[in-house]
Amino acid sequence: MTTRLTNKSGLITAASRASDPYVAANELAASLYHEHAGFVLFFCSAEYPLAALAQALSSAFGELPISGCTTAGELTPDGYDRGSVVAICFDQRFFAVETALIDDLEHFDLPTAQPLVDKLLERCRRQAVAPVNEHSFALTLLDGLSSREEQVLATLDAALGRIPSFGGSAGDDNHLTHTHVYANGRFHTRAAVVVMMNTRLPFEVFSTHHLEPLEHKLVVTAADRERRRVLELNGVPAAELYAALVGCSVEALAPPIFAQHPLAVHLGGQHYIRSIQRVNDDGSLSFYCAVENGIVLTAMQPTPLLTDLAHMLQRVEARLGEPAAIIGCDCFLRRMALESLGQLDQASTLLRQARVVGFNTYGEQHHGMHVNQTFTGVAFGALPTP
Repeated sequence: MTTRLTNKSGLITAASRASDPYVAANELAASLYHEHAGFVLFFCSAEYPLAALAQALSSAFGELPISGCTTAGELTPDGYDRGSVVAICFDQRFFAVETALIDDLEHFDLPTAQPLVDKLLERCRRQAVAPVNEHSFALTLLDGLSSREEQVLATLDAALGRIPSFGGSAGDDNHLTHTHVYANGRFHTRAAVVVMMNTRLPFEVFSTHHLEPLEHKLVVTAADRERRRVLELNGVPAAELYAALVGCSVEALAPPIFAQHPLAVHLGGQHYIRSIQRVNDDGSLSFYCAVENGIVLTAMQPTPLLTDLAHMLQRVEARLGEPAAIIGCDCFLRRMALESLGQLDQASTLLRQARVVGFNTYGEQHHGMHVNQTFTGVAFGALPTP
């Protein structure tokens, strides 16, 4: 079954729940493809046979450029979903889009990043629909299990300069085993896709979370930076101290507790969430973001998530008018929290009304920062009426 949302701002969105990759790809193409189609962005469940899906997309869309990634859940025109594929088609009269694949995250540095960004901008300028420097942004999709997000994003941000950026880390339906990005006709691991978009539409890159700081401060006194593990907090085994902080036993620690009681670093007047992934046998805690010795972590507590989401969407509409579409990168831990509170349907209604499509991520990216438990994205306004 395919759902479809169209508007007069050069954006068409559609989703398919067909389990057969060829049926799904053909349903999407039937809804999205038109004579002015310039680029397709998609997000798919990792339950699809990915090699077959790659072949099906190539067959259904032909030469049309396509990029995307696997998810920990999809945001379709109808709201939250699982086991589906959602896609957005960008009209080349409103958008100039160029993409690049980073297939060596280990050695991605500024001398590599700057030529990559310069080439993207140069190719965008050749077909630009608006002044490039003022009307462009970058979307990044990264392998969510690569543990290279911080290095890659900081490097890209330096190369992008004043061009805003956002993105999400690919998921795999909460299995935490294999995540993929898609470019050049196939799926890739330990890779990233950079999508440069130039548009005539007004747009805004945004990020929000529903968490507020408590008084508790935790100093990382022993860490394994490469594996993103915290061994000790305040000189005490990390899992032991964290369990005491949240009021449960070490044995009871699990993802729903991590989602409700995250930690954060305080930088430049803002709190950036550092979510816990799991407890290890040695009593250490694995994180989704980078951790290192000496950093100070602040305990956070949730405020009403639905209220924060509604307020964020209201702020976007106040600045841009009724959105033509919003591409959302929503942390899978937020979805987990909504599910545990029985509020997923209410959140879906808010997203549907705001024309949000996107995916649940293993981490979000905002202006060069890798964060967790946020809703991050880009909102497009409509062109002013002549």
